[in-house]
Amino acid sequence: MRIAFFVNDIATEKPSFTTTRLAKAAADAGHDVFHIGAEDFAFSGERIIARAHRGPSNSGSLEAFIEDRTEEEIVVDDLDVLMLRNNPSEEASERPWAQLTGLIYGDLAVERGVLVLSHPGGLYKALNKLYLLAFPEEVRPRSVITRDDDEIKRFLDELGGRAVIKPLQGFGGRNVFFTNPEEDENLSQMIESVKRDGYVVVQEYLPAADEGDIRMILVNGKPLQVEGRHALFRRVPADTEKRSNMAAGGTAEAAELDEALTRIAEIVRPTLVRDGMFFVGIDVVGTKMIELNVFSPGGLGSPHSLTGVDFAPEVISAIERKLEERAERPGLSNVQLATL
Repeated sequence: MRIAFFVNDIATEKPSFTTTRLAKAAADAGHDVFHIGAEDFAFSGERIIARAHRGPSNSGSLEAFIEDRTEEEIVVDDLDVLMLRNNPSEEASERPWAQLTGLIYGDLAVERGVLVLSHPGGLYKALNKLYLLAFPEEVRPRSVITRDDDEIKRFLDELGGRAVIKPLQGFGGRNVFFTNPEEDENLSQMIESVKRDGYVVVQEYLPAADEGDIRMILVNGKPLQVEGRHALFRRVPADTEKRSNMAAGGTAEAAELDEALTRIAEIVRPTLVRDGMFFVGIDVVGTKMIELNVFSPGGLGSPHSLTGVDFAPEVISAIERKLEERAERPGLSNVQLATL
């Protein structure tokens, strides 16, 4: 198959990224693999053109796969699969025009018969953390989303002063604050800092978060599994940190799929299937899903290093099965195929 991975910027892709792991797995399986950045699309003569970087077919390492890519022009209409792996939040301040590029061209590609993963219509719904509210209350923390200082403080009082304050559109643990009743002298500054990015999310603090959170990868709405092992791991915060994000200095520890994680996956699956969310990362504390990552969820490298199991080839196999199913059942829509 011919598969392209859409990313924010080809120049900033790294060997350790999950996108690189997926792309190399596809190339190792004998497929034609390309990377496309937000600046690389063009619409010309009723065709979608892209300045793409082709991945080598015989790279021995992830580093070589990145280094040995070659640039060429491709016709996006002729792709079998376009996988959207950009992070719109990263573009908010410097390149706001790039935030919707993948969704716009993804829609056009769907119209031309390309399988686009995840489904662009579903991704539109998930452009900010409001998407978390699409899931049953059973699996999400109590939250308020507002720009009203009084409403924030009222909810904090209701929670006893302990909460997480973060931007509605954010990623990587940036501009995330933790409050407690003993240290509230900086509360107004925290709120003001988050409000610079738009709406404020105030989320109940879950005591189990002191031990970190679980990042679990779902494919087709189910926990990704290979050889009886699951693509999940615990993210443990650094000694001086409360945030467990890897970007904030968190470390990865082995974890197992337990009853609580299985239950959460079962509860969220119908919504993910409805919206065509193919490859998803969810962050879990105790019995609650605190974050949902659908645009460019990472984390395949950590369970690989912890278990010795490479999960990327199974993701590519899942995509191959979708193309086989489309050939047998040509009436299936993109949103149906995305999580089939």
